[in-house]
Amino acid sequence: MRPMRRDAANVLASGCAALAAVLFAPGAWAADVNALVETCASCHGNDGVSAEADVPTIAGYSAQYISEQLKAYQKKERPCPETDVRSGAKKGTKSDMCQVAKDLGDSDIDHLASFFEKKKFVAAQQSFDAALAAKGKEIHDANCDKCHQQNGTRPDDDAGILAGQRMQYLKAQFEDFKAGTRTMLKSMKTKIDKLQKEDVDALVNYYGSLK
Repeated sequence: MRPMRRDAANVLASGCAALAAVLFAPGAWAADVNALVETCASCHGNDGVSAEADVPTIAGYSAQYISEQLKAYQKKERPCPETDVRSGAKKGTKSDMCQVAKDLGDSDIDHLASFFEKKKFVAAQQSFDAALAAKGKEIHDANCDKCHQQNGTRPDDDAGILAGQRMQYLKAQFEDFKAGTRTMLKSMKTKIDKLQKEDVDALVNYYGSLK
């Protein structure tokens, strides 16, 4: 093979550098992540703050938790109930989290996780039963606080945010855990298996009462 002329090599190197600058420039990354975020916003709301009873707020979750959940959807380790797309170009159509997550690459997941981690979690304004909430606090303190610390308010325990989350969504997740259709740690399964329906109702009302 003939050696490449120096001027040709310089041109090639300059071209590669220019291509890399385009592909990895902050503006290009921002455009890509904004498109991904827009897809999320069509159900989860602007900046991940949900206005829908059956859709969780994901703003403020830890990047690790978001990443783990998206990968769980890819592996179908979480149920993927069909839901209406609430806004955007596909408003009025149907989708589910398995469909949303299936084509995400690792870098897409990392970008989304980083984006939503930096947003502020906003507690939902919702009605709750005060008596049930009081009972729910007792159950939480006795069984849940070791992993869902400070009443489920801390994102850095990498277990999601329970306090102020949408109650209808929380109830659906408890049902999935109880049915065994959503994977969980063995330590959590031991706790979940012991919960009666009234205990679940109490916990849901407790978390829904927190602001």
